[in-house]
Amino acid sequence: MNNPFPFFVQSYMLKRKKKRTFVNRLLNATEKVGNALPHPATLFLLFAVSVLLFSMVAHWFDWSGIHPGTGEEVHVINLISHDGLHRILLEMVDNFTGFAPLGIVLVAMLGIGIAEGSGLIGALIRLLVLSAPRRLLTFVLVFAGIVSNVASDVGYVLLIPLAGIIFKAVGRHPITGMAAAFAGVSGGFSANLLLGTVDPLLAGLSTEAAQIVDPEYVVNPTANYYFMVVSTFVIALAGTLVTERIVAPRLGDYSGDGKVDDGEFGPLTPIEKKGLLWSGIVTIIITAVVLFGLIPENGLLRGKDGTVLNSPVIRGVVAWLVIFSAGAGITYGKVVGKYRSDGDIMNSMAESLKTLATYMVLVFFAAQFVAYFKWSNLGLVLAIKGAGFLSAMNMGLIPLVIVFIIFAAILNMFMGSASAKWALLAPIFIPIFMFLGYSPELAQVVFRIGDSVTNIISPMMSFFALIIAFIQKYEKDAGIGTVIATMLPYSIVFMIVWTLLIVVWIWIGLPLGPDAGLYY
Repeated sequence: MNNPFPFFVQSYMLKRKKKRTFVNRLLNATEKVGNALPHPATLFLLFAVSVLLFSMVAHWFDWSGIHPGTGEEVHVINLISHDGLHRILLEMVDNFTGFAPLGIVLVAMLGIGIAEGSGLIGALIRLLVLSAPRRLLTFVLVFAGIVSNVASDVGYVLLIPLAGIIFKAVGRHPITGMAAAFAGVSGGFSANLLLGTVDPLLAGLSTEAAQIVDPEYVVNPTANYYFMVVSTFVIALAGTLVTERIVAPRLGDYSGDGKVDDGEFGPLTPIEKKGLLWSGIVTIIITAVVLFGLIPENGLLRGKDGTVLNSPVIRGVVAWLVIFSAGAGITYGKVVGKYRSDGDIMNSMAESLKTLATYMVLVFFAAQFVAYFKWSNLGLVLAIKGAGFLSAMNMGLIPLVIVFIIFAAILNMFMGSASAKWALLAPIFIPIFMFLGYSPELAQVVFRIGDSVTNIISPMMSFFALIIAFIQKYEKDAGIGTVIATMLPYSIVFMIVWTLLIVVWIWIGLPLGPDAGLYY
């Protein structure tokens, strides 16, 4: 007697194949559109030129608005004029060197480079993942992915392939493990327990934008710290549930060979363990020094007003990031033999700065764009008009937050760089939030949510091609559709969960970080 099930299975697989073909066509079209866009630096050059032209046109039409704070009438200034052209030429260098995020990121990367070059960060990730109980393995992978963002790209190049090897070793589909790690590294990009390079970078851009309205306003790198710490555990749990309930059942068991060189992902050696021990001791000593300067009421590290919030520990967090990274990294490198002389340490710092070459080119044009936007008053008038429009709609804070998250998530599909997007959006949205009575810190955290959740399904994400290459080690025919289909559930769930979290956070009225409230 013939079994009818193969026919139905065949029919189902045929339909599934057609659906995948349609999805691939759709995603290929998205990829072509994205590849057709100019380089981000070129985009900012075009934006800067556009600001100059719009400033001239808006000035001709006498475009203006009433500043809600001062009651003064604000007019658009024509930059294609005698005074405007002189200012553009004379302040070009100052725009670049005085651009808030540039110095912050360069200094932070010097410390991160020492820790990364010594092998300390890679060893910590291996220790965290390899020592995890099997039943907690998925959670640990997602969690480790989120935490790895403090070290820039190390999660992509180390943790994701390591996750595939670990899952294969315990008898599970390696792509399931890689998906969990990728979800944490990229989808949870804005969450963390520690401050990383992205925090001072975005804070610098937010400060530039906030000073359009309030020249004295400063957004600290710790602006979203409380929210991001809580987000780390929420996103790790959400990623674990998606992996176990959706991704793992869909991928099923693994039957391929997937030969991969496991050497660099093996257990820690005795010398590496010794290096971690001594770097841990140094970290504890530095922490003790910091606490000794903060805890006493007259401590040397307290602010001028005697508070912790205004102390150089909080306001100078980038300096402490360098100190902790350098202290632990140098100690680890000395113990394992990676750093045999001061030249080795300097080379690691230099290598970390080499990765910023493209970023500095981008910053040059972004700095000009931001400066022109500020000088022309276009950002201020747009914010006044935008705030008036949103106020007239009576949208309320929660709908505004949801709309902004969706907008940032969609934009992320076509523009990969978080700093590039925020450099474009901050001068518009931060003043709008401020004029509506909400803090720049809130606008920043809302952007970070939207910017994170679609990283894992965006072909414009710089490491997307690398992820495809990793997956092809286990599934030769894998392509962009494979990655999108695997990661889309994470993207949808992360957006829903993170949006609910910020809504609840606002409803309760909790601060987003030290001295960073919800209202302006």
